[in-house]
Amino acid sequence: MKLLYIVPKINNAGGVSRVLSVKTDYCIKKWNYEITILTQNDGNSPLFYEFNKKIALHDIKYSRQKIRFLFQYKRELQEKIEAINPDCIVVSDNGFKAYLIPFLIKTTIPVIFEAHGSRSNQEKQIKSIFQKIVFKISDFIRNAGARRFDLFVALSKENLSEWDVKNGAVLPNPLWIETAKANSLDTKKVIAVARHSYEKGLDRLLEIWKEVIKVNPDWELDIYGEPDAGTDLPGLARELNIEQSVNFHLPVSNIVEKYHRASIYAMTSRFEGFPMVLIEAMACGLPIIAYDCPVGPRSIVTNTVDGFLVEDGDKDSFAVKLLELMGNPDLRKKLGRNGAENRQQYKLDAIMDKWKLLFESVQKDVR
Repeated sequence: MKLLYIVPKINNAGGVSRVLSVKTDYCIKKWNYEITILTQNDGNSPLFYEFNKKIALHDIKYSRQKIRFLFQYKRELQEKIEAINPDCIVVSDNGFKAYLIPFLIKTTIPVIFEAHGSRSNQEKQIKSIFQKIVFKISDFIRNAGARRFDLFVALSKENLSEWDVKNGAVLPNPLWIETAKANSLDTKKVIAVARHSYEKGLDRLLEIWKEVIKVNPDWELDIYGEPDAGTDLPGLARELNIEQSVNFHLPVSNIVEKYHRASIYAMTSRFEGFPMVLIEAMACGLPIIAYDCPVGPRSIVTNTVDGFLVEDGDKDSFAVKLLELMGNPDLRKKLGRNGAENRQQYKLDAIMDKWKLLFESVQKDVR
């Protein structure tokens, strides 16, 4: 089978890139699929994760002139599809243009959309009436586009429920980590892995950390993630006078090693799609504490079983639960063991077998 994946970029440390590298490698090694990935990587820039050498990479150069780029994108996308002639197309792009693809291309090839983000909650960061009107219009177009794909795949039932689609299916991302190493959970470290962006809410974590560190000044917070333009989390840490206990790191490929050096995973996102970092941390035996934001954490974490889900935005309760985990090694180990067992439902073989069935069934439906 020949698959064409359409993604914004794979030269970053994002979860989509990580999962795509794992899934495409599996398809090639297990089933001998032919894989092409079409990106906007700005040419042949270095990839953060290792992709199978048999993958054919094509690039459409991104332009900041959005109208011109859209017409360019439409033309080049059609040309690439006709030249590659895949058996199935998979769109793994949560940007606005991705939802326009059913309107931009003409093809009888089945097109699947992978939803990697939340639909409704991006409105939270919009303040002006004009921006809200623009958002409502763009959201209407996104949902209309979602309905036109041959199959719309969401990562959880809750994620799918955000969309008014009849062509939906639920299939979580597979876990790429294979580790038998037990985590001692005796280091005084909390870890968070996320971009420095509004939706990831790391500013909220720093504000919580200010209160927590008053009680446990010997603990440290390690944050791994790419800074976004317009954010200055190190500056906020200095402003809060917590810079001595917070360590900022760029993304690393050996993140499993960093999970094993921590004792707690903390997530304070404002909204999520399906946060793979939670599954990764749980697979490494870390107890989780997360805001119960829409829509991802509650699909993964079972409150009081493998972690704590805290009411979204309740900083005091989050601090209380974090302090409880810090002060109770036995509780950390109990929740961590339960989380490690929970990873079985995300095993790579099982998830990829379901993808194979989806590819085959959507081909039959379209034919």
